[in-house]
Amino acid sequence: MNNPLQIWQQRVEGTLQQVLPSESAAPTRLHQAMRYSIFNGGKRVRPALLYATGRMFGVEAEILDSAAAAIEIIHSYSLIHDDLPSMDDDDIRRGRATCHREFDEATAILAGDALQSLAFEVLVNANASLELRLDWIKLLSNASGSSGMVGGQQLDLAAEQVKVDSIELNNIHNLKTGALIKASILMGASAAESCKAEEHSKLTSFAEAIGLAFQVQDDILDIEGESSKIGKPQGSDLKKGKSTFVSLYGMDGAKAELHKLQQQALDSLTSFDQRSVELNAIIDFITKRDH
Repeated sequence: MNNPLQIWQQRVEGTLQQVLPSESAAPTRLHQAMRYSIFNGGKRVRPALLYATGRMFGVEAEILDSAAAAIEIIHSYSLIHDDLPSMDDDDIRRGRATCHREFDEATAILAGDALQSLAFEVLVNANASLELRLDWIKLLSNASGSSGMVGGQQLDLAAEQVKVDSIELNNIHNLKTGALIKASILMGASAAESCKAEEHSKLTSFAEAIGLAFQVQDDILDIEGESSKIGKPQGSDLKKGKSTFVSLYGMDGAKAELHKLQQQALDSLTSFDQRSVELNAIIDFITKRDH
């Protein structure tokens, strides 16, 4: 079977190229910063999860294109703001200068703001029914705001240089990382009229497990990953005193937690049988990736 992640990466790239303003359109510096941040080698895991979930129920990819692009746009805006000096203060993202280093801090803030607005414009104009577009807007806005990703970022900042327990750490990353991953999966499912309540519940369990697994692997890579592959200095989170699964459990404990979450994700999909082959492949990528 062809690599499903690669297939969906290529597809969402095409949609992103269409919906992002041209670099030559005024204001050019702002649009250059937006495109710089979108087209910087992202893995496109969230769009792939959305496509794979929708296709599991027979939803045509054309219906899912706008939702896939929107969720990647929101993710990219969040990375621009996370990297700012007032947040994580990072100079490197995916092996390149962060947006505020390549341009300037004010332009980076505006680029993030503009991308956030663009994501919802893309959903409004999606090739889908009004009911589905409204459902997508609700799912994505809830996952992006104070009860989701932004709230998680606030909790993560508050946990720097502070020892947190497993409940607090899970809560941080269920919001900061997991909320958008969960939204990706549920947006794919919401496009399927054939998705039953029991199947929706299993997908929710899958989403929660894989969202945390993604963060655990990130924390492991911060210590064991090669800087040239992870695109940032090794040990950068540790040096900042960030609360991570490795700092809480130790490396062996973090790897055990990753294995447990991977198995939970796989178990959540067993009733889907062969329909979940693409999601299973994405689980494998998330838990074994080196960047």
